[in-house]
Amino acid sequence: MTISAAGLPDETRGMLLGLTGVLIFSLTLPCTRLAVRELDPAFVALGRALVAAVLAGAWLWWRRAPLPPRTAALPLAAVALGCVLGFPWLTSIAMGTLPASHGAVLVGVLPLTTAIWAALLGRERPSGGFWLIALAGAAVTVGFALREGGGSLHGADALMLLAILLGGLGYAQGGRLAQALGGQQVISWALLLAAPFALALLLVLACSGHAALPAAGAVAWLGFAYVSVFSMFIGFFFWYRGMALGGVARVGQTQLLQPFLSLAGAALLLGEPLALAQWGCVLAVIVLVAMGRKMAVRRG
Repeated sequence: MTISAAGLPDETRGMLLGLTGVLIFSLTLPCTRLAVRELDPAFVALGRALVAAVLAGAWLWWRRAPLPPRTAALPLAAVALGCVLGFPWLTSIAMGTLPASHGAVLVGVLPLTTAIWAALLGRERPSGGFWLIALAGAAVTVGFALREGGGSLHGADALMLLAILLGGLGYAQGGRLAQALGGQQVISWALLLAAPFALALLLVLACSGHAALPAAGAVAWLGFAYVSVFSMFIGFFFWYRGMALGGVARVGQTQLLQPFLSLAGAALLLGEPLALAQWGCVLAVIVLVAMGRKMAVRRG
């Protein structure tokens, strides 16, 4: 699978590819919400990783991809922990009680955590102006979540925030590693690395009476299929390639748009209401993303 946009600067291509990934990821929480209405959250989280791992193995075999170097082991483990196991499991549990629209807005903090991880890993040095824009974007989305929650966060918000912290680590490490391996190989090897742990956890939970496979309707299975194929696999092809081209911190800011795309998805799939204030936040975030693109980010 070749992802390119000939004639455009790498940064522009990276932003466009990142935005494509965001469009795919934006339906993750609404579709997770559909799935966990009838399926156990642990089954949804671990099952989607296993389905995606089968697709990843088939893709690597088709491409005759070589084994990754030993130096890639720790970054791939971080991707597996953050993006394959941690974020899906924690958000699946949270979506059992949180409205998808509320959880989606909290995801607006993810670009900030991704930029922080990119800086801590020592490969990128965003300017002061970039940090101000990133903090402003996070403040808009968190402020909106507080407003929607009546001035307080829900109990499941702690799970969402931990998921966002782990997801930011996985995004930063994956985007950095994609410069050497390619985004497709990064997510594919991470999925295969996580598969034995996901399978073992699923079997343990099933034997203990949890993560049972109940009779579910077609809508729940369609939600599960989306998060398995698109959210867990195909979306990362675009996302990691975009960050490899345009930089982890800068391209990561496109995810500020994801909460509002998810709001539209929640309204369409779940019937959750949309308000004028939500679209006002959308406009504010679009402006901040445009401003953030002009701020300097030094890449190592």
